[in-house]
Amino acid sequence: MRINSNFVKAAAAALSIACSGFAHAELNVFACEPEYAALAKELAPNANIYSATTALQDPHQVQARPSLIAKMRQADLVVCAGADLEIGWLPMLQMKSANAKVRSTDQGLFFAAEQIDTLDKLASVDRSMGDVHAKGNPHIHFDPNRLLTVANALSAKMSQLDPSEAANYQKALADFSSRWQAAIPRWEEQAKALKGKKVIAYHTSFRYLFNWLGIEQVADLEPKPGLAPTSGHLASLLSRAEQKDILAVVVASYQDERGANWLGEKANLPVLMLPMSVGGNDASQDLFSLYDNAISLLNGVK
Repeated sequence: MRINSNFVKAAAAALSIACSGFAHAELNVFACEPEYAALAKELAPNANIYSATTALQDPHQVQARPSLIAKMRQADLVVCAGADLEIGWLPMLQMKSANAKVRSTDQGLFFAAEQIDTLDKLASVDRSMGDVHAKGNPHIHFDPNRLLTVANALSAKMSQLDPSEAANYQKALADFSSRWQAAIPRWEEQAKALKGKKVIAYHTSFRYLFNWLGIEQVADLEPKPGLAPTSGHLASLLSRAEQKDILAVVVASYQDERGANWLGEKANLPVLMLPMSVGGNDASQDLFSLYDNAISLLNGVK
């Protein structure tokens, strides 16, 4: 029986393509928050990236749903803010997914907060202080310089886990870094008029943004971190607002607006909802537009 040589060549070529596909599967990335899904997309455009939360969800409070467990079971890399932001749900996902690859930062677990110096570290905490983070404020993605440090560390982690693609990760990092470093002075120029402005805000969600731009958060809508505004606390904020030096009352895209709206109405202050992360509003579709939009909204307060 004669075998057609063209058929043999075609079959060999198909087998070679199939084998090469099996040899390098795309990296599966599980991001705890959308800002890190967006960063992973910049650094690994061909990776399979899943975000456990959206900008309309409180990242402190997430249910360990079966769908999240299944996604973590498939993950090669888990990228989270850290500083105990996910302490209420990440350990449960790790346990139920039984994925040994993402249990340790020596392997496929990555915490952004461990790559930089966080703001507001505490020497000790107790339950009377409310929902505070001893390791510092975890919402670091609104500091462009810190985020660039995180990007470098995350790219290195990707190369460690997927060395055959290291050159591509380095190329993507160089491209992102170039565009990001060019954007920082533009953002700072756009935000010059905001320096020295004062706001009342909900939680310390925008601590890094305010610190970077020189905005002072003079009061918090929460009487203690994690506690909803009380009538007595709102009354004290109204008294503070009577000094007439407040730019706006600021809330994040996932936070309850009722206390902010009450204060805004009583004190005749604008209430500004800022996108907490990528997807927080229609204009914030990646990290660059998230910064663009946050600064634009702050500048637009009258």
